[in-house]
Amino acid sequence: VALNYPTKKWAAFVSLLAIFIYLLLSGAAVSTQRAFLMTGVVLLAVLFDRQALSMRLVAWAALAVLAWEPESLLDASFQMSFGAVVALIAAYELGRGPILAYFARTGLLGHAGIFLAGACLTSLVGGFATEPFALYHFNRFVNYGLIANLVVEPLTGFWVMPWAVAAFVLMPFGLESWALVPMGWGVDGIILVARTVAALPGAVVLLPQMPDWGLLCCLGGGLWLCLWRRPWRVFGIAGLVLGLASIWLAPRPDILVDGEAKLVAVRDDGGTLLLSSARADKIAAETWLRREGTAQAATWPREGPAADGALRCDSLGCIYRHAGQVVALPRDAAALAEDCRRADLVLSLVPVRGRCPGARQVIDRFDLWRRGAHAVYLSPSGAIRIDSMAAERGRRPWVIGPKSEHAPAAAVAPAAAPATEPAER
Repeated sequence: VALNYPTKKWAAFVSLLAIFIYLLLSGAAVSTQRAFLMTGVVLLAVLFDRQALSMRLVAWAALAVLAWEPESLLDASFQMSFGAVVALIAAYELGRGPILAYFARTGLLGHAGIFLAGACLTSLVGGFATEPFALYHFNRFVNYGLIANLVVEPLTGFWVMPWAVAAFVLMPFGLESWALVPMGWGVDGIILVARTVAALPGAVVLLPQMPDWGLLCCLGGGLWLCLWRRPWRVFGIAGLVLGLASIWLAPRPDILVDGEAKLVAVRDDGGTLLLSSARADKIAAETWLRREGTAQAATWPREGPAADGALRCDSLGCIYRHAGQVVALPRDAAALAEDCRRADLVLSLVPVRGRCPGARQVIDRFDLWRRGAHAVYLSPSGAIRIDSMAAERGRRPWVIGPKSEHAPAAAVAPAAAPATEPAER
């Protein structure tokens, strides 16, 4: 039959239908769309007696996904999926000749070695390619991913997936449980490996937030390294190194405050964040600590100074001294008169009504209500830089404004300018 009929094309056509059904069953995530488009082009090439080029496959798949869901460009799923595939294709294009030559002259044992080496190479290249995106989105570096993949990949390929195919074949007869039960054993094994490796000491390292320009450096360096085939491709390593170094080069905010004025964090002289509360707004606290590359933080003292003396609190609020500047953090309106006279920046968790003559900058409860969370950078030169969620997002039709439709009717000092005259909010 194989000698007289195009059985390869038949198989390609059936496979094309199968992967389309799987795409629908799986929910069509970005990574699944990419896999379907790339595999589909390969199968179409078989049907039309053409040879598919791998990097072009990635380009066409990315173009199709972005045409359908352009916002997916900013998703971790899109970036990690396509980043891993581009790196793997580049790596195997580089090593294809030596691998095929060794495969042709070796025996069964050598073939098993090639399989093991391929699994290691795939895990290493895929891990390195996705690590910048993982650092940018999740602030985590996984140390033992290679160990887990060496166990999980054979278990998935030789046990779980064959039983999954068998389950689809048996479904029309109501006998899919015969395949799903042993498939479940394999899935349980994968989960056990994941939990075991994750429980090892030092399995995950938390790192500070990578800035946007750091991710762009990694992206540019990685593409330069993968897309060029000439010796100068190695210059892409410089972009990767600079991007990874940006984690420690980028400035970090000295003060953070959430949009509901429930949680404030200040940085002590050792660079550690101190939280105003261990219970308020736990989601914001978890996000701030994760971006700092830590899981725990100390809290403010109720009375008296903090450990390094940079922060001192009483029943009305706190005074924070950093980079030669004084920041007042009043919790009660009774403290505003004194704080406005002696502070460079007043970050008030209550409304500031009227003038605040001594402060160069004022952020009060209404500013937080209008502009969301704020980040403050204090410079030894005396400059104060203030970022807010509203400024980050800009004024666009899809940006959600304050929760209430009506602004509070109160006269307060401006937050982003010297408070010399009262301004109607």
